[in-house]
Amino acid sequence: MKAITDPKFMEEINSVNIEKAILIGIRNRRIPKKTAEEHLNELEMLAKTAGADTLIKIIQERERIDPAYFIGKGKAEEIAELVELNDISLVIFDEDLNPTQVRNLEKLINRKILDRSGLILDIFASHAKTNQAKTQVELAQLQYMLPRLTRAWTHLSKQYGGIGTKGPGETQIETDRRLIRNRISKLKEKLKKIESQQITKSHPRKGFFKVSLVGYTNAGKSTLLNLLTGAGVLTEDKLFATLDSTTRSLDIGRNKKILISDTVGFIRKLPHHLVASFKSTLNVVRDAGLILHVIDISNPAFEDHIKVVDDTLKELNCDKKNQIKVFNKVDLLENKRQIEYVLNKYQNSIVISAARGMNINKLKKMLAEFYEKNFVEDKIKISINKPELIAKIHTMADVLSVKYDDELSTIHFRTNVANYNKIKRLVKN
Repeated sequence: MKAITDPKFMEEINSVNIEKAILIGIRNRRIPKKTAEEHLNELEMLAKTAGADTLIKIIQERERIDPAYFIGKGKAEEIAELVELNDISLVIFDEDLNPTQVRNLEKLINRKILDRSGLILDIFASHAKTNQAKTQVELAQLQYMLPRLTRAWTHLSKQYGGIGTKGPGETQIETDRRLIRNRISKLKEKLKKIESQQITKSHPRKGFFKVSLVGYTNAGKSTLLNLLTGAGVLTEDKLFATLDSTTRSLDIGRNKKILISDTVGFIRKLPHHLVASFKSTLNVVRDAGLILHVIDISNPAFEDHIKVVDDTLKELNCDKKNQIKVFNKVDLLENKRQIEYVLNKYQNSIVISAARGMNINKLKKMLAEFYEKNFVEDKIKISINKPELIAKIHTMADVLSVKYDDELSTIHFRTNVANYNKIKRLVKN
């Protein structure tokens, strides 16, 4: 028997875990061939992140989705032959499949069938480390699974008979659905408690100016956070290497400190249930006074990535927030003329390389300038006989301290310029 430390033994173990996959994309005349290829390349990256080795990629051209087999029965039969010839165990589709399509494809191809959402959820499940992330992923998986029980658990769908089963009864699949719904309710309650605990923990940070890093997955957000703050966050050339938000402080001047938070990366066709489940993690985006939108400028599809992130921010009601577009990985850019293009097209933008430390001082200067223009710290004296006014200030500003002296209270606060002017007018009146 080989020792566990034997490299050949470990190689054999690893080879068992890697599944051979075939990827299927679909396009119509409105989708350029190059775009369809880029989408399938991204699916290959997802498959690699999940631990699959892609052997074949197929783009099926058809104007309408087949309701029974998605790609049509004839094409499905071709794929059945390919997986048999190439000893492929996994067929992954770049679109979401309905339960009927999955069931029909599994019967015809006789292999494991996975759609894009199922693949992304699998990756999130394998990367979830904290209690919050695990809860969020499980919730999303159950919500994804619920309508698909008909194909996943068909062996449980027959009603039992015999002694002790007389009466109204219910099919096993109905029982399973009810159990899953109950579990979903419990997970939602658990997430509410976690979110409440986070609010309590973050209370000491209330007086700080907050910045949130967002971007398409693998754009280099964690690398930038590490460079700015020395956070030591995991950085890997894999999709969704970071699931939990990480917050660190950055000094930008005398007595001026900002908090920067990294977040989970976004991606095209991110499953809706996943976005909904991760909203508590994404609270750092909603609480931010400024968003740093990190973009991989070396990626040919970077403008599509910008749109995906902007659309996701809109879904989170964060699309109106102040934003700096940070075009990262300029050191990997072959066409340098693209630098002038993005700087002219996108306002409040900067081109950097987080890996090489290029233009980072300029980015820090932009953060300091934004702080100066949009954030004010001051002290005001108010009569203690005006509790309603004091309470109003607490809702409009981050109150750092309150000191009482006879009939006056001195409130030390920090807020944005607009609220500062409102507070000044309220105090005068």
